[in-house]
Amino acid sequence: MRAPLLILPLLAFTAACGAIPDARAPQKAVVSRSTLTYSPRPETRQCLAQLSTSRAAFTPLPDQYYGAGCSTLGTVRLSSLKSDDASLALSNLGPVTCPLAETLAGWARYGVDRAAQQILGSALVRIETMGSYNCRTIAGSDRMSAHATANAIDVSAFVLADGRRISIRGWKEGTPAERRFLATIHTSACKRFGTVLGPAYNAAHKDHLHLEMSGRAFCR
Repeated sequence: MRAPLLILPLLAFTAACGAIPDARAPQKAVVSRSTLTYSPRPETRQCLAQLSTSRAAFTPLPDQYYGAGCSTLGTVRLSSLKSDDASLALSNLGPVTCPLAETLAGWARYGVDRAAQQILGSALVRIETMGSYNCRTIAGSDRMSAHATANAIDVSAFVLADGRRISIRGWKEGTPAERRFLATIHTSACKRFGTVLGPAYNAAHKDHLHLEMSGRAFCR
């Protein structure tokens, strides 16, 4: 009798650290037997199903622990998002928690793309970021950043179908229409994410929007 052939899926994962000031050097993952297979928690499976309905392109990632309070649990790697009728590219984005990915997908489609079309007259085609996962503390404190658990994204700019690139630096420097667009998407983000920090918060956020799931409607 021929013995059954067992095929073990190989899941590869490389931790990506966002380009964030004062970032620690990335730490080596603590790999255990549990990281060699992927079996998401029930709440993660439910989130993945919901993320699929948004038509985002993504890959589920195995849980990893890095020590020093840093980990990537229940995360995905997003390849693209979806607007009403087009694919939205993403740049420089590492692992993000599934709830963060799902919230980003909704904001990109209903908050950013529609605002771009209504205010700037052109559709969104790409969201540029400064990264997501980064094993570090909050600058100036000893508390771990939400980036240390892949629960935050720093968005730096938006590229439109007509070729324009709208940078967060345009918060004060852009045209009146660009400033209105950035204020509108900031307000939209505050309705979806737990914490939103932008140029109005402090100088450290002059060039990006920090979007975080944790917190309760902290919007600056």
